[in-house]
Amino acid sequence: MALTSEDLFAISQLLDVKLNSALQPIKDDTRDIKLDIENDIKPQIQLLAENYVPAAKRFEKASAQIESMQADIEIMKKVIAEHSEKLQKSS
Repeated sequence: MALTSEDLFAISQLLDVKLNSALQPIKDDTRDIKLDIENDIKPQIQLLAENYVPAAKRFEKASAQIESMQADIEIMKKVIAEHSEKLQKSS
């Protein structure tokens, strides 16, 4: 029994219907994922980025100030130790 072109066309249409019905859940899931990304993830990333940049700049500025303060504290420790030593000698 040979298949006619009409038979092949009918088989092709059935395969198309089956394939489309099998792909529909994947298409739906993909759409849902895209909506989640657009509505939930992108705004959260944007908010995070908006808050990160100013915080990073504050940290950079504070880091330089902390280093400067540490150097000042080291000098103060030495001066206090010297003054304590001089006071002990003069007493």
